[in-house]
Order: sequence, then C-alpha cells, then structure tokens
Amino acid sequence: MGERRISRRGFLGLGGGALAGAVLLGGCGGGGGGSGEVLFSWGPDDTGVLPRLIERFNRENGSGITVRYREMPSDTGQYFDQLRTQFQAGGGDIDVIGGDVIWPAQFAANGWIVDLSDRFEDAGRFLEGPMQAMTYEGKVYGVPWYTDAGLLYYRKDLLEKSGYSEPPRTWDELREMALRVKQDSGVPAGFVFQGAEYEGGVCDGLEYIWTHGGDVLDPEDPTKVLIDSPESVAGLKTERSMVEEGVAPEAVTTYKEDESHGAFLRGDAVFLRNWPYVYALVGDPEQSRIEPGQVGISELPVGGEGQQSYSCLGGWNFFINASSGRQEEAWEFIRWMTEPEQLKVNALQGSRLPTRRGLYEDREVLEKVPVARLGKEAIIQNSRPRPVSPYYSDMSLRMAEQFSASLKGEVSPEQAVKTLQGELQRLIEEGEAATG
Repeated sequence: MGERRISRRGFLGLGGGALAGAVLLGGCGGGGGGSGEVLFSWGPDDTGVLPRLIERFNRENGSGITVRYREMPSDTGQYFDQLRTQFQAGGGDIDVIGGDVIWPAQFAANGWIVDLSDRFEDAGRFLEGPMQAMTYEGKVYGVPWYTDAGLLYYRKDLLEKSGYSEPPRTWDELREMALRVKQDSGVPAGFVFQGAEYEGGVCDGLEYIWTHGGDVLDPEDPTKVLIDSPESVAGLKTERSMVEEGVAPEAVTTYKEDESHGAFLRGDAVFLRNWPYVYALVGDPEQSRIEPGQVGISELPVGGEGQQSYSCLGGWNFFINASSGRQEEAWEFIRWMTEPEQLKVNALQGSRLPTRRGLYEDREVLEKVPVARLGKEAIIQNSRPRPVSPYYSDMSLRMAEQFSASLKGEVSPEQAVKTLQGELQRLIEEGEAATG
C-alpha cells in the first residue's frame, strides 16, 4: 500500500546507528538472546492474532525455542529505515523479520537475508503471486504469511436499478456504467481509486498498464525496461480518461486508500478500486452507510477483448536475517507460523487473506471470511508483484511522479512513459555499475 519510499542511494549509503524506539512485547522478558531465543520483528497487530500465535508457539513447540516479539513502527517506511540502519551497522539482533512484499530483492541483493530455497519444500502449495515476490535471481528469500490484491468494489444495488446484472468486464464498460448509474442514482462519483503521488498510486498505475498488456521490466531480463510501449500509453490514457470524462472526481488525483474507501462507504461512489480490507468495513455503522448486501466485488477490468485482468500484489512475509546466529530456530518458527492451521487462524480471527492455495477451498474460511470467497479468482490468478528489482525504491519514486503527472494532465501518457523508460533504465545501469 502507501508506504514512504527512500532512494537507493539513501538505502545503501546510511551506515552506523542502532535500532531506536523499539517496543518489546510478548515472549520472555530480559536482555538479548539466550540459547534458543528468537527475536522477531513486526509492526503493531491490532487484531491480537500475532501475539497470541507467538504465545502458543512458545508454549507448544517442545524444542526449547522462545520467540520474543519486537514491535516496529506501523509506518512501513520507518520500519524499513530502522532495518536498513541495523543492517548497515552489521546486521543487528533481529533473527526473523516480518516484512513487506516489496522488500526481498533489495535485502537479497545486499546479502542481508537468507536464501531459503533448500528449506522451503512446499513452496508449490503457496499462491503464485506471493511466491514470485519472494524470488530474486531464481532463489526464494521469504515465506508469505498473508496477501493483498487490488479489487473492484461496486454498488450492486445501484447497478441493478440501472439494468446491469454483472460488473464491468472492460474499462470502457466501467466508464459507461459509472456515468449511467451516477446519473440515475444521483451518486456524486462514478469511480474512485488511489491517484495520489505515493506507492498506492504506483499500484493503481501499474494495474492500468498491465490490464492493457503493458509491462515495466522484461520478465526474462529484469535489467531491461519495457515501459515505453503503446500498451502502457493506452493504460495511462484510460486512467486519465476517468477524470477527463467525469467518471472520477478531479480530487481522485489526491486520494489514498482512506479517501477513496471513505467516499465509497459514505455512499458517494458507484465503483471503488481498493484492497480486501475494505470489505471488513462495509456494514460497520461507525465506518459505513452501506450494507454488505449492497456491495459486490470483482476482478479489475481489462483494456479490451483478449486482455488479462491483473491486480497489484500486496502482503507481508517472513525473512531470516543473514547475520542471525539462530537460523535453525528462526526457520522452525517460520515453518510453524506458515502451516495451514496458523494461516487459517490468521484468516478467521484477523480477516487476512491466506497464502496457501488449499485454504481457498476451506469451507470455514470461505464462509467466515467473505472477501476470500468473493475475491478468490482475483487473489489466486490475477495478483502480480511490482517490478522485482534491487533498485525498486528509486523506480517507485519515478513511477509515482510520472503516473501522477499523467493523471493530472500535466504531461501526456506518451511523455510519461518515455520519461520513465530513460529514468528507469538509467537507475538500473547505474546500480549494476556500482555493484558489479
């Protein structure tokens, strides 16, 4: 989602310092690392599921391993900064890192996390998208815990009143339906999404590009940039047309997740692009004026016949610090946390989408976590990682800037992708030269 980004130069250039302001929760108290103690970092968990699972592991594992939970900042940019500082200082004391789906390539390229390829024997039972994001140069560096993907929410009741029985299959259909339903119902906005200049805006921009057949990097050679293409131009033109034609309000160029889901939950929009968490807010009287029965969920539309729907992959994962002296104990904890039973608990109690394929056939999960059922096809088949590159931090900043400028009409889509082609290729070439 919308984390703060830092540049590659900043990422690689800061040395020294220690982690500051960490809060120690759960596990056994006291100082650092007796035999069998594993230090685990993760952001705050308001659901309480994570601390409970750690407590259960400590009680039941039978191998003398004790996990201690270090709570990190909820802002993933700040969390990232703290990890970087610790890595640059020599690795630090964290053994297991709970981290964002976009971190593995950067961490792996710098030798900061462990290659798990030989340990991870059941990787084929996990969803393809999260596993792609954990893979760098053919090796697996993390184990997915839960996943996110962009979904299309729509007012099923309003579509039916205007004569529509199905959600739109193409962006042109969404445009047509949104304008008609907006006129029929008096709802202020036809479509809202994340258009601000930040990571969420990058996710949305990529989805427009992907669903028109474009791409950013060559899948076979991630050092080759492909973004300057007719397909990418078409994707950004479609995004801009939503504002130009009055489907989306001009203010969508400043919207992040909260502003866009707020408009939809207030009943002020027909369609919404957002993450699975929004469904948990529907029907909550403190957050929503609409009821679950009024809302439908579908995969994102495509640019035209024959195109594939894609949604941007999000989610959180487990990594092992390469400097840890407790890698075997760390792996035992990760293995346990990512077994089906624990992933199911996280889904049922935390409303987080599991990363194992089999749980999307689990009747209890599908019954009690509706978004898992409603978003099943989009999550399993259509989620796609952002460009997997050790230079992603800088690439993200450049894409956020150009996607935003294109959406606002400050530059043409053609100019935006042409600029990005040069900027992204230069970042990669400079990075390769510096490391090699």
